[in-house]
Amino acid sequence: MSIEKNQEIKTSLHPRNKNRERYDISALIRVNPDLANYIEPNKLGQDSVDFSNPAAVKILNKSLLNYYYKIKYWEFSGKNLCPPIPGRADYIHHIADLLSESNSGIIPIGEKVTCIDIGVGASCIYPIIGVTEYNWKFIGSDIDPKSIDSANNIVNCNSSLKNKIECRLQKNQKDIFNGIIGREENIDVSICNPPFHSSVEDAKKGTLRKLKNLSGKDVKKPRLNFAGISNELIYDGGEYEFIQNMIRDSKKIAKNCHWFSSLVSKQSNLKGIYKTLEKSEAKQIRSIPMGTGNKSTRIVAWTFLSKEEQEAWAKTRWGDKGII
Repeated sequence: MSIEKNQEIKTSLHPRNKNRERYDISALIRVNPDLANYIEPNKLGQDSVDFSNPAAVKILNKSLLNYYYKIKYWEFSGKNLCPPIPGRADYIHHIADLLSESNSGIIPIGEKVTCIDIGVGASCIYPIIGVTEYNWKFIGSDIDPKSIDSANNIVNCNSSLKNKIECRLQKNQKDIFNGIIGREENIDVSICNPPFHSSVEDAKKGTLRKLKNLSGKDVKKPRLNFAGISNELIYDGGEYEFIQNMIRDSKKIAKNCHWFSSLVSKQSNLKGIYKTLEKSEAKQIRSIPMGTGNKSTRIVAWTFLSKEEQEAWAKTRWGDKGII
């Protein structure tokens, strides 16, 4: 078993990320004229949106999905989490690179690759990006029936997503993979953006800090800038306990999945996560830094397959199709 703890440094967006440069506001308005109503000068006098305004963030992300990913329909309840597209795309691109490491440096593409998104949410954002960028197939799981219905609606309203994303309801809130992945089912990689906060009060405090950073003003009454209902943001014990449960559950399907992974927002959680992974006898553990500006995060990935098993997996499931 090896642990590769990459040095935590400030990083830019992934080289294949379509949003590495400043947004082309004019182009985005052309595909979504409603965006013009939310454009205003920022501190530098440049056209931008107010990132502390949930409505502005959602209309911007709808425009990005339309312009860069050809997604024409992306509607869901305002109560649900509205994810920032560039960061979500980065996760997918880094995972693609991870899969290439056991495939002679070639990123596997096409429907032979199956990814499961734990907590797909009402927006279905990770599967959307994974399908449009790499043509992977996806399973999206969630404990909220309304989120499953919303994700299915988005899939059904975009022809490019049909028959490539299957949403499954997790009926037991204590389980992660159990009840979702069958005993004979193989998954190439799992991804997850776990609930970050441990309580409602913790979520409110975090929102106040975020809004102050975005607007430069003290805000007395919190307003979630990316919205989000409780199960998307809150889990007893926060992201640490969620990932602990994920590791324990992943052990039960150790040979059914090539790589497991999760975002880890708090660096202080890494020590305990590594310790649990070592006890679980993971063969390899990776830490992949992500983030831009003052915000940093990382992907922690683990596998129970040996190097030889990883190479055999790639040869058997992916063949030679892919991109360098």
